[in-house]
Amino acid sequence: MRVAFFSPLPPLKTGIADYSAAVLEPLRRLADVSVFDSRPKHFDPSSYDVLLYQLGNNQYHAFAYEIALKYPGVVVLHESNLHHLIAEMTIKRGDWDAYLREVEFDGGPEALSYAQRVRRLEVGPDYEGVPMLRRILAASKGVIVHSRAVAEDVRAAGYTGPIARIPHGAWIPDADRMAYRSCLGLDETTPLIGIFGFLKPYKRIAESLRAFRRLVRVEPRARMILVGEAHPEFPVESLIRSLGLSHSVRLMGFTPIEDFVGYLAACDIVLNLRFPTVGESSGTLLRSFGLGKAVIVSDVGSFREFPDEICLKVPVDAREEELLFEYLNLLVCRPDLASAMGARARQWVERECNWELAARRYVDFLDCVSRGAEWVQLEEAATACPEPLQEQIPQEEPQQQPQQEACSVTVDSNYIVGWTQPGTEARSYVNTHLARLLKTLEITPPGAPGERILEMGAYLQITPALKTKLGYSDVRGCYYGPAGTVEHRKVVSMDGEEFQCEIDLFNAEKDVFPYSDSCFSTVLCCELIEHLFEDPMHMMAEINRILKPGGHLVLTTPNIGSLRAIAAILQGYHPGFFPAYLRPSADGPAEARHNREYTPREIRQLFVDAGFEVTRLETGEFRDERHPELLWVQHLLKRYSLSTDLRGDGIFAVGRKVGPVRDRYPGWLYSGGGE
Repeated sequence: MRVAFFSPLPPLKTGIADYSAAVLEPLRRLADVSVFDSRPKHFDPSSYDVLLYQLGNNQYHAFAYEIALKYPGVVVLHESNLHHLIAEMTIKRGDWDAYLREVEFDGGPEALSYAQRVRRLEVGPDYEGVPMLRRILAASKGVIVHSRAVAEDVRAAGYTGPIARIPHGAWIPDADRMAYRSCLGLDETTPLIGIFGFLKPYKRIAESLRAFRRLVRVEPRARMILVGEAHPEFPVESLIRSLGLSHSVRLMGFTPIEDFVGYLAACDIVLNLRFPTVGESSGTLLRSFGLGKAVIVSDVGSFREFPDEICLKVPVDAREEELLFEYLNLLVCRPDLASAMGARARQWVERECNWELAARRYVDFLDCVSRGAEWVQLEEAATACPEPLQEQIPQEEPQQQPQQEACSVTVDSNYIVGWTQPGTEARSYVNTHLARLLKTLEITPPGAPGERILEMGAYLQITPALKTKLGYSDVRGCYYGPAGTVEHRKVVSMDGEEFQCEIDLFNAEKDVFPYSDSCFSTVLCCELIEHLFEDPMHMMAEINRILKPGGHLVLTTPNIGSLRAIAAILQGYHPGFFPAYLRPSADGPAEARHNREYTPREIRQLFVDAGFEVTRLETGEFRDERHPELLWVQHLLKRYSLSTDLRGDGIFAVGRKVGPVRDRYPGWLYSGGGE
């Protein structure tokens, strides 16, 4: 599908520019997209299947609005009011007649009468009462909104065409909380509350400051920062002084996005209040959720639609200040509640508001519009969140992310042990690593008749179970060795069961794998990637090539971000699970040592760069051990508001192939890499 995409882009100071840049990345992988961030000199709409316009309520969107009227397409309304935009395009250009025409078209004779008073400079424009939507809606083939609130406003404006509700995508940013708290002169325990973005009165700043003044009386250590450009008609600095809060509140002014996100990360609580509202979405709010922050919002408009489990909602009425104080006091006194709510918020946006999902919804809707097919809005699978997070004991149970693929196949431990002989080194190894081997089989998707699976680095410890328990028709193995060599291996269990398998030898990070494209349903890459010397993405690219579309990669590897690793480095030891050099052997070359160990976040990014969607990411035991002595590390992480999730010794990941390799040399993994 060929899409013409009209929108302002960074570095313009508009949240929609940031939104467009974010959604374009996955959208370009699903469609042929041409981007226009200004009026093109020559434009042929017949060259495209559909035209897409990102519209916001400021002057940066004038070019897109005008082209959308000339060449109808699908408009994305980020709020249900364009009055400021129309005023910029008419009044600011000295064209009062055009302004009056637009007001009359949108609001009728009564609105026109009021606008004539505006022209005489008797009153200001009725920005709230006349949303200026009818003109653009009359020329649109379809409308995309982020919330039910805006969808209802669009229908109220008389639009009868197709509307798609696609939630605003969420950023999951990285930021160093303690570095920015240090810049603010704060320690790890000082309660910090933040208000972010353009500091306009409708963000309930006066109400927030009054509630904060009450909080300071009961918790004198509390601090507040206001990060954003001040509104010229709102004297927030003098308001802070009049409330006696100069010692506790700091105005940060406009900051670059990296610092903006850093100050968000530094906060314990984020206030994202606003009234009145026209259904606008908030990029700051989504970033706050992505950072796992406790957030308080106004109980109005689109903000009312967020699950109650991920934010606190304050009504805009006589109770506002009182309830805002009570919520702030609760979250400051109970940081465990704030942390749990923030964790649920992050899980929710990762699941429901990721950019890949938003792009797929875009493509589905645009395809329907371009074909003239009926659009049926699919309700979100779930708006509720997981149960509140419970305090976790280090590594007693695997820690996992919410996206998982169910697997009903279980394998008895005696079955795995039974493929080795008592008293042998192989039996000892299996007994030591039994928890990991069973977990690997648990997360491996079961096979079906005719399906093939490849186990890389096959020692034939769990290989028989891939056929007899998981149901794959064809089980193949591979191992390091001279390319082109094939070894026939046979093992017999203690019960007399026989298993045979062909093992292909090659170098996984240099050789082309000796298999045709799309020939396997599943590939197991277990305890292998950490041994690679120079080019792990070669292996990932080859795995992608030999997997069928929708096929699965199961990868396990030690976790360099585990509690054990953190404890080691804090006490002056190497954090690696196996950092030792291998003593030369007279029997020949030793197996490859660990060259690079990974964190769960890196494995997630590795999958994404290699063209996989992560469907399961967990950590757990590599050996049958428990680590109560590591409780102090978990307490340390909690004290500094650092994540205690995914801290087990081993990483267990499953990915589904969704496309080709996205980045052959990602910058986070290769020196000089990245696009």
